[in-house]
Amino acid sequence: MKANSVPSVVLDPVRESLISSSGALLLREAIGVAGLDRGLSRALSPWRSTRAQHDPGKVLLDVAAAVALGGDCLADIAAVRAQPMVFGSVASDPTVSRLFAALAGDVDGAVAAIRQAHADARAAVWARRRPLPGTVGRRKGGQVIVDLDATLVTAHSDKEGAEPTFKRGYGFAPMCAFVDHGDHGTGETLAIDLRPGKASPWNSADHIVALDAALAQLPDHERGQVLVRADTGACSKAFLHRITDVGLEYSIGFSAREGVQAAIQAIPEQAWRSAVDGDGEPRDGAQVAELTAWMPIPMKPTRSPARFGPQHWPAGMRVIARRERPHPGAQLRLTDHNGWRITCFATNTPKSAGWRLADLEVRHRQRARCEDRIRALKDTGLRNLPFAGFAQNRIWVEIVALAADLLTWTQTLAFDETEPARRWEPKRLRFRILTVAGRIIHTGRRRRLRLPRDWPWNRLIDTGWTTLRTT
Repeated sequence: MKANSVPSVVLDPVRESLISSSGALLLREAIGVAGLDRGLSRALSPWRSTRAQHDPGKVLLDVAAAVALGGDCLADIAAVRAQPMVFGSVASDPTVSRLFAALAGDVDGAVAAIRQAHADARAAVWARRRPLPGTVGRRKGGQVIVDLDATLVTAHSDKEGAEPTFKRGYGFAPMCAFVDHGDHGTGETLAIDLRPGKASPWNSADHIVALDAALAQLPDHERGQVLVRADTGACSKAFLHRITDVGLEYSIGFSAREGVQAAIQAIPEQAWRSAVDGDGEPRDGAQVAELTAWMPIPMKPTRSPARFGPQHWPAGMRVIARRERPHPGAQLRLTDHNGWRITCFATNTPKSAGWRLADLEVRHRQRARCEDRIRALKDTGLRNLPFAGFAQNRIWVEIVALAADLLTWTQTLAFDETEPARRWEPKRLRFRILTVAGRIIHTGRRRRLRLPRDWPWNRLIDTGWTTLRTT
């Protein structure tokens, strides 16, 4: 069989005026629409020295752009510095390092300033194009779903705060909060709270801190219709009381032990209903039922609520179970009942809201999208924290959150909800759109960027550019 011929190519030492990240023009336009450049400049003005040539906000934004393009350390800002036609003047590596050191000196104030600029930019983006379908305040698309989850970040050297983790690794255990865009989008990073490696995924205080930070990131008029979604690590009386105290809904994984086992034994067989999949079609071998009426009456608390926190579950809590036959080869668990795999979650969504049990269960199961958001973060600078100091790494995770949202905001603002590119994860978005090379030409007293003639995704870049400039 004759092999396909590949033309021989020789490297020419002559260089041309090329842009290696032409698609980053979309990022730059999204930054302008969000007002993130101006917001960061104002927020970080206290850290600008009188003789500084580079604005601290611009410096951090350049680092965020480098991370959005695939960088994972401060040195990768060199790729941004090499493209002044797109990103303008970029600070040197020593200048960037000095800024991180200065911000780490007042890390709480710096994090608060960055988050405020981040929240203001999010409000501007949502005012331009709300990423959620439906009408504000309506159940269908209007509900803002906030997902909370902890993850692990491995440390490959001795760093401040790096400790053995509960999964026998070594590193950090940040708590993350995201807003889910639903079927027609990806999601946004509301908060990343960096924690030492020994931090527990079941710590209610950490969940409360993450929730408060997440709510502060949402536009004011969106905070009253939030559903908080999390796994069993967040199922504590203190956290659920915090959610209900601020008037929000929740859908939290509930451990299938103790009282749940008694309820499963007592519930009649006819109480089980067919479960459905994400498209609303019946799911073979899966059923749902509400256990609330069969849950044992809670015992009188023996500890002081003033000292130890709430001792009862909040009023209005419903416990819903799902049972499904384990797939072939799955290992059975102690909580399984008569060969059924049992999983549960708690919610305070009332029956009067009109949700079927099967729909509530699908809504909770879609929490798995949170894992997609975490994977995308680890592709956008969170896989390894580059600094030895804990304070500097706190600044770094704020940069990671900014970079992740820059990518999401670009997709939200540039593409219609029916466009598949709006749901691409960072790797695909970079490969197809952001890192395409182009040539700078000068004509008519203007600089123009020309893309490759046969690039398969030119249409997306063209339509995204036009939408960002005109919408």
